[in-house]
Amino acid sequence: MTTNRTFTMIKPDAVENGHTGAILEKITAAGFRIVALKKTQLSKADAETFYSVHNERPFFGELVEFMTRGPIIAAILEKDNAVNDFRTLIGSTNPADAAEGTIRKLYATSMGENAVHGSDSDENAAIEGAFHFSGREIF
Repeated sequence: MTTNRTFTMIKPDAVENGHTGAILEKITAAGFRIVALKKTQLSKADAETFYSVHNERPFFGELVEFMTRGPIIAAILEKDNAVNDFRTLIGSTNPADAAEGTIRKLYATSMGENAVHGSDSDENAAIEGAFHFSGREIF
């Protein structure tokens, strides 16, 4: 089932580097409507749960440490074909491989510190959005 919503996080590196406003502007300029938005900080338990799909990978501990080092901006976005369009907007995980003008090409510093998360499927978008927001926080 295709939905019109996706989930994103502006990661600690982009927040620390002052890119929050510019990233949100790119998102809205690309036609996404922000239906939920908050600044928060993940606890270690939150990060371990959110990224549990990667818990057997060698980079898991580093990922959890990175994602808990500072605040993030969590958001649910709405647009036709939201998941695929947002994945295109953010670009490749490795900013060196990302297309010109994508969020990661503009604001990421490395594969590990890649500025923004975007859901990879409609199912994960729903799960990830529900992880960060209650129903009364989504408009």
